[in-house]
Amino acid sequence: MKDSRSESYAAAGVDVTAGYETVERIKPMVQSTFREGVIGGLGGFGGMFEPNFKGMKRPVTVSGTDGVGTKLKIAFLTGKHDTVGIDCVAMCVNDIVCAGAEPLFFLDYVAMGKNLTDRTASIVSGVCVGCRQAGCALIGGETAEMPGFYPEDEYDLAGFSVGVVDYDKVLDGKNMVPGDVLIGLASSGVHSNGFSLVRKVFNIGPETINDYYEELGCTLGEELIKPTRIYVKPVLTILEKFGDAVKGISHITGGGFYENVPRMLPDGVRAQIDTSKYPALPIFGLLQKKGGIPTRDMYNTFNMGIGMVIAVSADKAQAIADTLRAAGESAYLIGSCIAGEKGVDVLW
Repeated sequence: MKDSRSESYAAAGVDVTAGYETVERIKPMVQSTFREGVIGGLGGFGGMFEPNFKGMKRPVTVSGTDGVGTKLKIAFLTGKHDTVGIDCVAMCVNDIVCAGAEPLFFLDYVAMGKNLTDRTASIVSGVCVGCRQAGCALIGGETAEMPGFYPEDEYDLAGFSVGVVDYDKVLDGKNMVPGDVLIGLASSGVHSNGFSLVRKVFNIGPETINDYYEELGCTLGEELIKPTRIYVKPVLTILEKFGDAVKGISHITGGGFYENVPRMLPDGVRAQIDTSKYPALPIFGLLQKKGGIPTRDMYNTFNMGIGMVIAVSADKAQAIADTLRAAGESAYLIGSCIAGEKGVDVLW
């Protein structure tokens, strides 16, 4: 690689040597995510992974892809780039585990106007943190320097993950019945959805990003840059321990409760959620008040303090919630399933 340099390409704004330097910088971080099944390392044309399906009768792969969205604007303004990678991983692996699947590996894609090595390494460090939190390996990725397409001080970030679950253990809501209990896992804040509305409400820019709010106990930028919580390991724990008592899982992302909760429900089952059963996060009250946003719109846009909803058997609900708390989650019994048209009633 050391002999690879094009002065003409560099004059056009693409420094391939910066790309090579970035790869060398991130290698140790990437290797920290490796798990059984990883073959080789960085530098090839494709990431290799040898899955172990021992004990599975009918392995099914589950894949997910997503980006960080306009939350990246917060990273640009705060100059903090080491957490958006966690968001990127979270948006993929939290979706995968909703099917009952264990994430195996992850690939990322970073596109930018100029490859600033320190910044790129910081971004990837967040991806590695997210992968370690989820127990999946970062086995490859792509860094694309695109002058003239992105400003030098901006970038985009997306990812892709693959997991596996035995066919008989796929969570598709088929066993859900009226009387099942809904457990909500607390979010860390806004996570990575609804930021176009957030940025409009707060008129976010260099003049407002560092505004301090008593309600938040920190600056606006510090609150909004908080990374998405990754729920994979605690969820895999309850799936292993309680098996069929876990009926369905919903990752509360864009579209809030109204869009995401019904995705885990079978026909004939309706969810009822009592928002008084868990503590409200100050950021959402501030958002609603400052933006004059109707309550239903809030629950149809944001996670409102609950990042994941899990439907479980009533007789195991307390034990499952206790297990989740022992694993470090703030878990609340927030509602139940009733007979009715598939959908959700949010009581506030």
